[in-house]
Amino acid sequence: MGVIGWIIVGLVVGALAKLIMPGKDPGGIIVTCIIGIVGGLLGGWISSMAFGVGTGSFWDLKTWLIALVGALVLLGIYRLVVGRRSRSRV
Repeated sequence: MGVIGWIIVGLVVGALAKLIMPGKDPGGIIVTCIIGIVGGLLGGWISSMAFGVGTGSFWDLKTWLIALVGALVLLGIYRLVVGRRSRSRV
């Protein structure tokens, strides 16, 4: 799958991750979409390196699930880091 395919998957998965993990995110929808793209790429890379599970084509359900898990993990880490930083400034 090409770069444009990963961007599209990341945008959709970022929105899905936001729906699954509702709450206040510093940065808004743009940051959430970027987290979705990076999380999807990270999930695909980790799954292929650690578990030997490669991503399939654009329409493969496995590709979308791996990208969603990566985006959820990255969104959780982002909330922990940015949330801790904003609480320390108050």
